[in-house]
Amino acid sequence: MSLTKKLSGILLVLSFVFSSVDAATKNGVKLADKQIFTYRILDDIKSFDPQISTDVSGSEILRSLFEGLMNEDSTGELVPGAATSFSVSEDKLTYTFNLREANWANGEPVKAGDFVYAWRRLVDPATASEYAWYMELMGIVNASQVVKGELAPDQLGVKALDDKTFQITIENALPYFPSMTTHASTFPVLQSVVEKHGTQWTRPENMVGNGAYTLDEYRPGEKVVMKRNPGYWNDAETTLEEVVALVINDDDQALTRYLAGEMDKTEIPSGQFPRLKKEYADEAFSYPRSCSYIYWFNIGEKGPEALKDVRVRTALSYAINREIITDKILQGGQYQSYNFTHQKTAGFTLPDIEYANWTQPERDAKAKALITEAGYGPDNPLKLSISYNTSEGHKKIAIAISQFWKKTLGVEVELINTEWKVHTTNMQAGDYEIGRYAWCGDYNEASTYLDLLTSYSGHNVGGFSNTAYDELMAESKTMADPSDNYSKAEALLAAQMPFAPIYQYTGVIMLKPHLKGWPIGNLMQNWYARELYIVEP
Repeated sequence: MSLTKKLSGILLVLSFVFSSVDAATKNGVKLADKQIFTYRILDDIKSFDPQISTDVSGSEILRSLFEGLMNEDSTGELVPGAATSFSVSEDKLTYTFNLREANWANGEPVKAGDFVYAWRRLVDPATASEYAWYMELMGIVNASQVVKGELAPDQLGVKALDDKTFQITIENALPYFPSMTTHASTFPVLQSVVEKHGTQWTRPENMVGNGAYTLDEYRPGEKVVMKRNPGYWNDAETTLEEVVALVINDDDQALTRYLAGEMDKTEIPSGQFPRLKKEYADEAFSYPRSCSYIYWFNIGEKGPEALKDVRVRTALSYAINREIITDKILQGGQYQSYNFTHQKTAGFTLPDIEYANWTQPERDAKAKALITEAGYGPDNPLKLSISYNTSEGHKKIAIAISQFWKKTLGVEVELINTEWKVHTTNMQAGDYEIGRYAWCGDYNEASTYLDLLTSYSGHNVGGFSNTAYDELMAESKTMADPSDNYSKAEALLAAQMPFAPIYQYTGVIMLKPHLKGWPIGNLMQNWYARELYIVEP
């Protein structure tokens, strides 16, 4: 063999070896060269501030920009986050979290004091956080008094034993307490950055997080772009280089852009899942998701007098044909709902709600009797408005419900559509009559739903206040098994009807086959961009 042929053979072998090394793989599959994940969100982000954000899309982004004490894996089980481990005292009232060696995006070390600062900031009345009550739900010592302004924030039951040890004291033993630390409102923030930039600290050029990604670009109402953070403690296991969230209010437009290859994930428009599942069997998915869709009745000071009558609220709820909504309009496997807590919630037994067992004609008949008893009819028609945020699905449901009410009860309904930020601001201010709302669980336990209706809840925008209900939920915090109280609370809600439960969610999405790592088995749908990756088609 000539020297030339020998050299050619050696070069061929070396070429193969090096190309094999360069071809990165994950879980035995070859990775694509371009690691950019693009997905759709329905509405613009309310805030990038962990202590201010309240919406689901915002929380999804915050889980990339920041990291809390604990995370969840693809099945919803707790795994270490900023903390490597934790211990709990014998009386179950003191939790001690051990922080890992990690840095903020500017290179400063993440310290226990950063958590102390963030948690105090959350309950500080000056922050005006809608999630301040979350610290009360967690049972942190003195949380209620701080939220009410009766004690200073530094009296909250949290402290840094040293730079890597964060200690929390709670009032009553809560077996699900560690899972509550996955919520975005508990994420740390860097005091020096917040104080230097004030309300502008969340701008891309100012923000400093401790997550796997940094905020690179934000165009309000258009898109959010995040870039990989090389200083993240587990960057070696992070694959995606860039994450892009596109704000698209129109469901059909989002699907069109997905099918055109512009996005890797989007929601399926109402009614289209059966067709898409046939045409794109490996891309269309439906699975349980911990959210409940409801219509709030405003029974607060600004609400219409008619809705303060429980007979009217009950009649309106009974007259909603949930089967038509789930099976004819949505068609994505959603569950008809007659209670609040999602039926797949861990440890939760669906209560026996009487009207759930009736036929729709039976519910309609009872609704007619109640509305007549309340004094409304052809000579005195009830007039109400339904407010909802922009979405074709919300619009279809609002139209259907207005028709149910008109046909069955003679109610004259005005539909009011606004963008997400306006809608939520109006609801928080009580400037609505009946409002479309969805609550997604903050952790996998029934209290994440039922605590919402307590009189002290920061998200009880309907104005419902019931002493017996508050007592049930307060007592549940001291019980080894609170399931009986949860059933009683659901029964009380069914009797008082502060809102009309409509359906319980499934995740109904389109997902490109080349995108891997999506946690379909996680009921809470707490996904982390650092766990996702794109493989070669």
